[in-house]
Amino acid sequence: MEKQQNNSSLKVVIIVLSLLLAGSLGWMYKMSTESKTKEVKLMSEKDQLLADLKAQKESYDQAIEENTGLKGDLEAERAKIVELIAKVEKSDGNAASMAKFKTLYVKLKREHDALIAENNKLKEENGVLTTQRDSTRSALTESKRYNDTLTAQNSNLSQKVEKAQKLTITNLTTKTFKKRSSGKLIETDKARRVDQIDIAFTIAGNEVAIAGDKTYYVQVIDPKNNVIGEKKVENFDGQTLTYSFVTTAKYENKTMDVKQSLMGQDFEKGLYQVNVFDKGTLVSNSSFTLR
Repeated sequence: MEKQQNNSSLKVVIIVLSLLLAGSLGWMYKMSTESKTKEVKLMSEKDQLLADLKAQKESYDQAIEENTGLKGDLEAERAKIVELIAKVEKSDGNAASMAKFKTLYVKLKREHDALIAENNKLKEENGVLTTQRDSTRSALTESKRYNDTLTAQNSNLSQKVEKAQKLTITNLTTKTFKKRSSGKLIETDKARRVDQIDIAFTIAGNEVAIAGDKTYYVQVIDPKNNVIGEKKVENFDGQTLTYSFVTTAKYENKTMDVKQSLMGQDFEKGLYQVNVFDKGTLVSNSSFTLR
């Protein structure tokens, strides 16, 4: 009888232990399943968070390309997003990290939404201003076209008048002399004997030209390419002119002759070039040779 009771007690213990083991295995399985589910959920949350952050970055990229007055602010906020993306990608996706990242994301999203809204408003205002500007520009273009036509007509007329007023220099001649002690001039082409060069030219008559003093710069260049005479320098419209002497004629719209002498000694043998300038413009030239 006692033996039967012991067997019954043993069976009860075995049953209880079996139940406890089954419960323990069930709990372990449940915990393992929940852990895997939680891990999958966290990884899914990480992927979703990265996708949301990258979408925000693309939104900033597009807004920055629009180049409104908020470009600096947009670039600063985009940098924060880029930094957070790097941190999320490096994380192992644990719950604590994800909670922290989500909090940062929510804050950055608020800033993003506010900044993008402001950027869109500026873009809209810029669009209105652009339309107004284009309308004004169109009116100005039409006005400019009309003014350009008048300017071209006036310019053509001015050019015709200016051309008609231009003075013509002709008969540029050069003579070389030896001056005796008596003052008498002996024409010679021997370099060692020459001490005076006479340069003469004619200003043609022009009734539409402006009368008054006319100044010409005469440049004499020796065989060694040196300017002889005064060797003074003038600047005309950024161009430098070295000249031998300057001559001024009182012009009264009639043909007149101009003559001036250039004194010197020890002249080089060879070809000399004579140039006459009206300010910086070459109006006549000739040459002569000393032997």
